[in-house]
Amino acid sequence: MKTEIKLIRNTLIYTLLILAMACKQDTKKTQRSETVSEMEGEQVESTIELLVGTYSDEESKGIYKYNFNPATGALSDKILLAEQTSPTFLCISKDRSTVYSVNRPDPATTAIYKWNEDRTALNLQSTHLVEGEGPCNVVLNEAENLLAVANYSSGNIAVYPLDSNGAISGRTQTRQHSGTGPILPNQESPRAHCALFDASGRFLYISDLGIDKVLQYPIDSEGNLQEPQLAFAADPGDGPRLLIAHPNKNQVFMINELSSSVVSATVDKETGTFTRIDKQSTLPPDFKDKNSCADIRLSNDGRFLYASNRGHNSIAIFSVTEEGKLSLLRNEPVQGDWPRNFTLSPDGEFLLVANRKSNNIVVFKVDKKSGMLTYSENQASISQPVCLVF
Repeated sequence: MKTEIKLIRNTLIYTLLILAMACKQDTKKTQRSETVSEMEGEQVESTIELLVGTYSDEESKGIYKYNFNPATGALSDKILLAEQTSPTFLCISKDRSTVYSVNRPDPATTAIYKWNEDRTALNLQSTHLVEGEGPCNVVLNEAENLLAVANYSSGNIAVYPLDSNGAISGRTQTRQHSGTGPILPNQESPRAHCALFDASGRFLYISDLGIDKVLQYPIDSEGNLQEPQLAFAADPGDGPRLLIAHPNKNQVFMINELSSSVVSATVDKETGTFTRIDKQSTLPPDFKDKNSCADIRLSNDGRFLYASNRGHNSIAIFSVTEEGKLSLLRNEPVQGDWPRNFTLSPDGEFLLVANRKSNNIVVFKVDKKSGMLTYSENQASISQPVCLVF
């Protein structure tokens, strides 16, 4: 009897041990499944497309694409999308189906592309003469039925009508600027450098570096340009290069290439004219070497302004008050040479700089509270990058 009891007891203990081990294994399995799930989640990180325009007189061949990781700031999977001679500036339709570029062969052209099925290449749809020289800027209006090109070397603009498919359809409108400025040779003739449509579609603004003016072209309901008016007179020798608009206020900001400064201004929505609010240098007081400004961006909330210095090789960081007053907070080194163009990621978490002479794209983390930039340790090598577009 004792032997039977002992046998039953041992069997029961053995069974309990087996059950305990099984539960332990199930727990480990569950934990492992959760870990694998988390790891798999980390591995499947979404990326967004970054398009890069380049000067193609060295190693680059045209328009490239990187995959940008908005969580880490990493750039990966560089591919050549389209062979083109020096696509110096790009813009993309709102549905991201159509890409426009201005290119600097002889003669200069505007090119229109559509994506292939797996978005690994841009298929050329058409090319059009820009009816000028040295195109440096191309932009769509809000309705995406007009495309404007600014030609630096010839000091004129071209405006193309677009159909519903984004193709050029109709008569090209051109306008020639005239005049000079005090800084030679940069201002020996007009230098149309930037085109900006206002949100309402009523005005097209052109900043002309050569004549120290921003001209305003009224646009009628048929998309026709009217006689130009003076929107803003910069100080002599400023060389206004690029314009950007505040996301939700009647304010604009411009960067002056020749005087290394930025200007804020209010906009009269009825007349289209600007009234200056503030003007500040993009350089620290002790810097005395040569410098020329290039690009300008505003944070998504409008609280911080960024401007690039070629020569000082930095991004100037400004705070912006509600009234549009500017205050230089810091100059962040760009980890390269000649920051011709830069852009903010769509969520505003990162700032990416195209350093033309050092052949690299550098990624900075943005502190949204302070506006400060921190080098993210992410960068990519590419020959002569001059335009970055998300």
